[in-house]
Amino acid sequence: MEIVTAGVLATAYVEDGPADGWPVVLSHRFPYDVHAYDEVVPLLTARGARVVRPYLRGHGPTRFLAASTPRSGQQAALGSDLLALLDALGLDTAILAGYDWGGLSLCVVAALWPHRVTGLVSLASYDIIDVARSPVRWSSSRGPPSPEVTTGVRSVRSGRPSWVRRHPCRGATTCRTTPRRTA
Repeated sequence: MEIVTAGVLATAYVEDGPADGWPVVLSHRFPYDVHAYDEVVPLLTARGARVVRPYLRGHGPTRFLAASTPRSGQQAALGSDLLALLDALGLDTAILAGYDWGGLSLCVVAALWPHRVTGLVSLASYDIIDVARSPVRWSSSRGPPSPEVTTGVRSVRSGRPSWVRRHPCRGATTCRTTPRRTA
């Protein structure tokens, strides 16, 4: 295991295969870790891949560099972490593969920096949303959100995970957010 300073994190990761191999980043999900890919790594390295398996924020030995950094699992933060890791390891491009939260971070990078991604495999991931354009309004049961924090990907709000999703038509007498069914 190695540790590299990448953005706001000291990111721990496991690397296998030749240093000059074609780069593949395998990103795990919550609550698992890099060992979720133990059976896949030998198949990739046997074909010449340089496989990087980072511990996501909040997992294993990966740590925040500053106590003042907001602890966020939002899509912008996860994508920013991955982009910072690619930069720290000197990887201009890579094949990205992951699932669940790990897949979400990969999809964010692929959507915002497609020139950095030579391939994408994402299984059972989450949709990427543009919060600013979303018709869904967000409110908190614990009062106003904390100030905005720029993560390098998008401006996100660092708040408690108590956000409540409110439908845009809530309280309206009629709502037409879905197409009408015709006979």
